Amino acid sequence: MKNEYLKEYQSKLVSAEEAVKVVKSGDWLDYSFGLSSPNELDKALAKRKDELLNVNIRVCIGLWPHHTLEADPDGKTFHWNSWHFSVKEREYYNRGQLSYVPMKFNECPNMTRNECVPARIFMATVSPMDKHGYFNFGSNSPASLAAVEISECVVLEVNTNMPRVLGGNQESIHISRVDYIVETANPPLPTLPLADPSDVERKIASNIIEYMRDGCCLQLGIGGVPGAIGNMISESDLKDLGVHTEMYVDAYLKMFQAGRISCSKKPVDRYKQVFSFAIGSRDLYDFIDDNPGVVSYPVDYTNDPKIIAQIDDFISINACIEVDLFGQVASESIGHIHKSGTGGQLDFVEGAYKSKNGMSFLCLASTYDNNGEILSRIRPTLAPGTIVTCPRTAVHMIATEYGVISMKGKSTWERAEALISIAHPDFRDWLVQEAGRMNIWKRSNKSN
Repeated sequence: MKNEYLKEYQSKLVSAEEAVKVVKSGDWLDYSFGLSSPNELDKALAKRKDELLNVNIRVCIGLWPHHTLEADPDGKTFHWNSWHFSVKEREYYNRGQLSYVPMKFNECPNMTRNECVPARIFMATVSPMDKHGYFNFGSNSPASLAAVEISECVVLEVNTNMPRVLGGNQESIHISRVDYIVETANPPLPTLPLADPSDVERKIASNIIEYMRDGCCLQLGIGGVPGAIGNMISESDLKDLGVHTEMYVDAYLKMFQAGRISCSKKPVDRYKQVFSFAIGSRDLYDFIDDNPGVVSYPVDYTNDPKIIAQIDDFISINACIEVDLFGQVASESIGHIHKSGTGGQLDFVEGAYKSKNGMSFLCLASTYDNNGEILSRIRPTLAPGTIVTCPRTAVHMIATEYGVISMKGKSTWERAEALISIAHPDFRDWLVQEAGRMNIWKRSNKSN
């Protein structure tokens, strides 16, 4: 490191307890995304619960412990506002300690800069400063620089376990833009357990993989189906696959190690695996550390449908909760019960369809167990209060364990017929009756 940067570093180095003294009652704070959200700073801020009132914290998928919320169960001091829910955040939402901020993920940086209440303070966990005076946002850079640009005060906590991920752009911040630096005890980064796909998820994956060809470019969401896809591709003969995704997970690492990924056919960012954030195993974090083959971008690049559309043979695969016979897809709630968020699902549904030979797949098991009662995930209509994540006009391919259908160009009765064909057989007669009642079933339709 250059001497001037070291001197500046030392002048800005404080304890976590000292750094959070900058927070005042009524402040808005922006926490960086996921793994790069602050941990020890949030813990220190929690200790100030009795000194502050009405502090709003904006975050997206907070993966570290939520110290401020745990310290303030009555919500008198701290309230979180999340762009997307982790499992833990659903619990805080149900307790009234956390609110959801609706968005399309590709618009998050623009909304941060221009639409949201400006956060006075930005906090993040970063990798150590390099010799040029730059800290790296590591595995997560969806909208961090956007938040920095509108903040009065920038506070960073350094964790040596955070990988240094190359860009791309907006993956780093220079010390000249930082007000306070906190050196941590370097706790290990949270990891995402590798779930073993179910038989149903493996069947859905096998239905989708039939549509893949050499040289296609992949975007995988979270869940068992992407994991199963990664396993199957690793064992397949597919080659020269590309990666352009918002979320980078262990499935990509497995496919790369099997020699399936080269990114050599991509017209955009050729030879580079592109992502905006990574969540997975420690092996995954080690792989992306200082690796020229993977690059990090903000989500207004990775999730921009115009960028996605420039990549031929784009394959997008995401999970959803329910779909109705009109083709409306719900991925955020069941009725009023909030589960997740829009995230980048609609971004990739739109972008992949505009790609030459591109396809977007929305995946769901045909049924689910509701306290011992088996229910169909393909419904006549969505339950009242259910949030529509992908409108019927945008949806392309839908996959269950019973097959894959395309929704584009189909009339309402054709959509109903196609959806019923991939519903669980035990529910098809009921769905036919309901389709008839809603006047979207023709006499000439095939019986089910």
